[in-house]
Amino acid sequence: MEQRKYKHLIFDIDGTLLDTEKTGVLSLQKSVKELMGKDMTYDELYPYFGIPTMVAAQKMGFKDVEAAAHSWEKNFRELMYLIVPFEGVSEMLLSLREMGFKLGIVTSRSRFEFNYDPHLSQWKDLFETVITSDDSERHKPWPDPLLAYLSQSGAIVEESIYFGDTEYDFECACAAGIEFALADWRNRGFQGIPAQYRFSSVEEILKISETLR
Repeated sequence: MEQRKYKHLIFDIDGTLLDTEKTGVLSLQKSVKELMGKDMTYDELYPYFGIPTMVAAQKMGFKDVEAAAHSWEKNFRELMYLIVPFEGVSEMLLSLREMGFKLGIVTSRSRFEFNYDPHLSQWKDLFETVITSDDSERHKPWPDPLLAYLSQSGAIVEESIYFGDTEYDFECACAAGIEFALADWRNRGFQGIPAQYRFSSVEEILKISETLR
């Protein structure tokens, strides 16, 4: 099968561009303790990281899902000082933009969370299209966020690829018919995700970037 050539490189944020894992998991751990009285380990909570807050709260069995989501978001904001960009991400984005790729964002964050993140402000001018949870009624793993991206940007499926780090990202891409690149910066393996591409560092993306266009 002939390799696709891409014009649009679409990125997830949390776990892909920004290292928000510690903030996300520890804030959830705090909410579980506060609302459920349970002590859950980091590894037990990790599978809920990177999916929409309301979905995660439902899956975990909180009695009041909205209260749980509010608690998690409050705790997340308190721990935002732990968030940092992954090493080399800024340089990668600049290089890809200079090569002529159109860069975009599809994230489970709200528009407010995107606009007021100090780390993302330095990259805003690099992204031509940004899709947040405010832009679609259904969220990952449904295809709606990526379909919204295609609609707003004018991109076509065959010329787009989505970079993400979770099974929800992969399922969203598959449902939209878009190829998927797994950002496995922590080398967790994710053997169950049959991604078209797997990267363990941003340098690997730059190494093959010429073959992508």
